[in-house]
Amino acid sequence: MENKEFYTEYMNLFLEENSKVNLISKNDEKFLWEKHVFDSLGIEKFFDKYGKASTLLDIGTGGGFPALPIAITYPEITVTAVDSIAKKIRAISSIATKLGLKNIFPICARVETLSGEYDVVTSRAVSSLKNICEFALPKVKKGGYFVAYKSRKTPEEIAEAKGILKKYKSEIVEILEYDLPLDENLTRNLIIIKKA
Repeated sequence: MENKEFYTEYMNLFLEENSKVNLISKNDEKFLWEKHVFDSLGIEKFFDKYGKASTLLDIGTGGGFPALPIAITYPEITVTAVDSIAKKIRAISSIATKLGLKNIFPICARVETLSGEYDVVTSRAVSSLKNICEFALPKVKKGGYFVAYKSRKTPEEIAEAKGILKKYKSEIVEILEYDLPLDENLTRNLIIIKKA
């Protein structure tokens, strides 16, 4: 099945689940592609520059962003999606099963209880950079990356996170920008953090 058809099927399944479990707001449903799927796929900019990962952990995956779009687009990447809200994980599992995805593993847990380390850890719209680094960086392999999806570049957040970055021998190597395909100007940022 061609990717475009696959995405259409995925979005239909997502909207079906969203009617039962509130994964995204009803107002956002009409911007599902632009605000959520397209945004999730911003990771392409990172992969183009730093190479693809074999393993990826998505923290606080919520409705499966960016985990599901990444799993669909990159079947060669093993994606673990973690969230502490069981009904959201059930919804992601249901979508993944119906799409026949074999490379995504949704887990209902708190991230600090997970064992293992990953090539890349992602997190989208979860918490302040300082807070999310505290959870994400212990899960990144040495030489691996944490990619934080942020709606705006906040120098304050970056300054606040300095201590945590130092604690885990990590540093911000780049901030990649891209625009969402919307009439209003919405710039997104991927904060790329490398673990020494």
